[in-house]
Amino acid sequence: MRQLRIGVLAGLFAVAGVLSWAGARLWDSVGTLPRVPVAAPIVLAVIAVVLAATALSLRARLRAQRERRPGAKGVDPLVAARAVVFGQASALVAALVAGMYGGVGVFLGLDGLDVEPRRDQVIYAGASVVAGIAVIAAAFFLERVCKLPEDDEDGPGGPGTVRE
Repeated sequence: MRQLRIGVLAGLFAVAGVLSWAGARLWDSVGTLPRVPVAAPIVLAVIAVVLAATALSLRARLRAQRERRPGAKGVDPLVAARAVVFGQASALVAALVAGMYGGVGVFLGLDGLDVEPRRDQVIYAGASVVAGIAVIAAAFFLERVCKLPEDDEDGPGGPGTVRE
């Protein structure tokens, strides 16, 4: 499983932002834009909280397991792997969604904030971008918590590698 890369997420964010800005511009010239839902930042924030809570729980369980505390509940490797996959998928989707709402927010902000409904839409879009960044940060934290320490014997150049 590969680690998340900030460059890939930033690229997804930028591409989604540019495409949604262009789409919003085109859509606005034809008719009225669909509204940015109030629930968008709320849903993203809930996902960020779930990821952070999962990371904190796994970190505490792994620490107790490492310290060999009596009665420590271990972490099944499959559970940790599923948590990491959930975090990575959430980060990728959050980068796309945050980019989309960011592009719409930029379009609405450049178009003018004189009208109160547009101003509200810019606020909702901005909150969605912030919540998307929180999801990405929580996913990186979860990935860091679940990362296995490298074994010196099986690392690069160890007995498990094939040399040419």
